[in-house]
Amino acid sequence: MNAQSGHNAYRVVGTRPVRPDGIDKVTGKALYGPDQIAPNMLHGAVLRSPHAHARIRGIDTSRAEALPGVKAVITARDFPGQESVTFKGGETSGDRRDIAHNCMALHKVLYAGHAVAAVAATSEAIAREALALIVVDLEVLPHVISVAEAIAPGAPVLHDDMFTEGLEPKPAQASNVSATFTMAKGDAAAAMARAAVVAEGRYVTQPVHQGYIEPQACVASWNSDGQGQIWCSSQGHFDVRNLTAGILNLPISSLRVTPLEIGGGFGGKTTVYLEPVAMVLSRKAGRPVRLAMRREEVFAATGPAPGSVFEVRIGADADGRLVALEMEFWNQSGAYPGNTLHGGCATALGAYNIADARATGWDVVSNFADTHAYRAPGAPQSAFAVESCIDEIALKLGMDPLELRLKNAVKPGDPSPSRLPHGAIGYIECLEAAKASPHWNTPVAEGESRGIAGAFWGNYGGPSTVAVSVASDGSVAVTTGSPDIGGSRASMAIMAAETLQVPYESVRVAIADTASLGYSMVTGGSRTTFATGKAVVDACGQIIDSLLARGAQLLGVEPGEVAWRDGAVHCMAAGREGEKLDMAAIAGRVHQFSGPVSAEVQLNAQGYLPGFGVHICDVAVDKETGFTRVTRYTAIQDVGRAIHPDYVEGQLQGGAAQGIGWALNEGYVFDGAGRVDNAGFLDYRMPVCSDLPMIETIMVEVPNPAHPYGVKGVGETSIVPPLAAVGNAVSRAVGKRMRDLPMAPEVVHRALAGA
Repeated sequence: MNAQSGHNAYRVVGTRPVRPDGIDKVTGKALYGPDQIAPNMLHGAVLRSPHAHARIRGIDTSRAEALPGVKAVITARDFPGQESVTFKGGETSGDRRDIAHNCMALHKVLYAGHAVAAVAATSEAIAREALALIVVDLEVLPHVISVAEAIAPGAPVLHDDMFTEGLEPKPAQASNVSATFTMAKGDAAAAMARAAVVAEGRYVTQPVHQGYIEPQACVASWNSDGQGQIWCSSQGHFDVRNLTAGILNLPISSLRVTPLEIGGGFGGKTTVYLEPVAMVLSRKAGRPVRLAMRREEVFAATGPAPGSVFEVRIGADADGRLVALEMEFWNQSGAYPGNTLHGGCATALGAYNIADARATGWDVVSNFADTHAYRAPGAPQSAFAVESCIDEIALKLGMDPLELRLKNAVKPGDPSPSRLPHGAIGYIECLEAAKASPHWNTPVAEGESRGIAGAFWGNYGGPSTVAVSVASDGSVAVTTGSPDIGGSRASMAIMAAETLQVPYESVRVAIADTASLGYSMVTGGSRTTFATGKAVVDACGQIIDSLLARGAQLLGVEPGEVAWRDGAVHCMAAGREGEKLDMAAIAGRVHQFSGPVSAEVQLNAQGYLPGFGVHICDVAVDKETGFTRVTRYTAIQDVGRAIHPDYVEGQLQGGAAQGIGWALNEGYVFDGAGRVDNAGFLDYRMPVCSDLPMIETIMVEVPNPAHPYGVKGVGETSIVPPLAAVGNAVSRAVGKRMRDLPMAPEVVHRALAGA
């Protein structure tokens, strides 16, 4: 459903053509990471620690190396030494030494599942057999999982060289707190003292996994000439190249990474786990090596979203004007430092006009897999705490929760979390669309309850490279460096067709390997349709300029006497208005000009705008069992301009579905030894179709003037409100504020029983 439609001026933008990669994917022809093979390929396997925290005293690989069929056995000693170097790649950013040691433990294992050795053999069965022959001498150390355990006095410290960044003076002792970050404006404490009503509470979430269908997998070949190749599924193969080359002390130009189709990522496939390991195995064995994770390895050894603890106070005056916010939170970031503090703080301050506010975050390491991005990193947890408090204020004041949000919502010109004025944002339009929606205007069914929550997410732009060329028959090839996760092939083709004024069917989009195009940042941060799309439009503009110049020459007129219209050069000279040359007529005469009709654009896209959304959720809670069923759900979002509405609706629905799972079912469970106790889809309870209603969508279009077609990122905002929307509905159903996630049946049952 489109709340505001402005597509009448466009030919292709806003239409719903068939996705160009759809047939291959539904027929099984598309190649994903686990499908890739190479001639003479070996099969790899990784030995992982059974302990959450232990010192490596020695590793004996001799029996494994003697096993027939084994061609290589490696440990961290086979990797070059690593210095602490900050790697900047957006969601991939981090310390390259930490990323290397996460791929293969050096002195200590920091979580159950941490890689300690790897084998390449002529079959996977032999490789797995060889793992059992490796003897690892481990000194088991005390471990910590929860935030409370990790920051307690006397807690075992994971990293002896970790001193909390952001504190002055620098702490004298190492700790498990890697960093602190604060966003503040005004005097929150003084304003809180003047508030007529205050809502406060402690909110807790658990680590949750992105739940992508395809496990991490790659094939790597390190040739005898020092050149290397990797085939893998990732959200950013350029960063896979840069990280792997850095870890292995290779020149970046010596490594070529070819992207394969990706079976989901959601932020979890923006770093490396297997690629450097497969490369070292290939160098030692002299043959290509395939590595693929099993599902239990994915859950135990790849980056979930961090768990969190939030302490929040929000104050309002008697009229419902929010006057103060105080928030402190601790992110449970796993074995290595995370980077979600900024997202948590910005989300707390982003959606509402609160003159006096302070948000402080602490990044805490503990003994489970290094956490990573999961759509809007750090935002869903923060919104859960803030939007729950806002719902509580509405109850205390007897106000409609939607009207309370409308009274306080940010609008264009208001200060953003960075203190710069907001641009063309549409949060108020989203709230108005929610207010007018069929869902909000349908009475709550008997025995059910309704919750509502808002959302802010900052979005991003960043660097992208695109090449566009016109073939001799007039067809158009668009080459990008952005892996297609959410439909970017279709959106790039639509924007190219719109700009060139040609049929969508005449445009084909390819994703280049790292040796064929300049750098592009990862597909993440809700950046791709905005940033890479901007590059596509710019390149198509250069194509038009080239065609106009060539067309004028062929027509024998001055450059100012031609115009581009309907995919052709039209003569505007007096008496010759009916003459034109189509793209094939110009591009097919390549030998008359300086070369083929092509253009390449590199940019660092600026002008991105944040996303805003509102979700409405109805639930039915079984009073005997505590089981919660979502009966109706509507996701409303400012999408800027919906280039391909089907894809945009899918992003809204997908984020809502994942957020519902996060709220009701999902969360890592650890046993007493610090091992993940639900490392599989059977026990890690993600929602399936039968768990969900049809998720209704309303797309609000407030175009971004910094993009030729008004694009804003849409992929992440949709996961920010669901935790709170579901939580607010369940809280109203049980008559008690639900502050811990997931709200599993036993948790809800205890609340119903007054516990």
